[in-house]
Amino acid sequence: CEIPDGQVRIAFDGDAVIFDETSELVYKNKGMDAFHEHENIAQNTPMKEGPFAKFLIKLAKLQERLPMSVELSPVRIAIVTARNSPSEMRVIKTLRSWGVYVDEAFFLGGVEKSNILKAFRAHIFFDDQDVHLEHSSLVVPCGKVLYRTDSPLNKLKTTQNSQSKKIKI
Repeated sequence: CEIPDGQVRIAFDGDAVIFDETSELVYKNKGMDAFHEHENIAQNTPMKEGPFAKFLIKLAKLQERLPMSVELSPVRIAIVTARNSPSEMRVIKTLRSWGVYVDEAFFLGGVEKSNILKAFRAHIFFDDQDVHLEHSSLVVPCGKVLYRTDSPLNKLKTTQNSQSKKIKI
């Protein structure tokens, strides 16, 4: 299946990209079980906007205004996230609360993102984690979403980097 002429396909990660970093912090500080429990309990509470939320919202609003069918729309949007069940419900409910429609959403639960991005035929992918960008950048241009300087994730990353440097010495 060919991509229609003029169509742009954009893929986004979820936590710390489209959504704020709160859920990602739960995972990094307390582990996967705590993350799933947190997301299940909070599934009816929309997540706050992350650094690329406004971009996604504007793309979705633009897509709504276009007179073409979904398949032929000049803009196709995908969410490609490492989340999986039961945490996917919070993503879906958050997008609904924002009034955002995406063409495809992939909840990978550890599956390599590059394979999905290649199948989706993304023109660009935005993620915050080097581990996902390393492989993905081999099949699609990628943009790294940086953490704010005052971000708890940035502080956690800085602490982890300095600890790993101490261990290597």
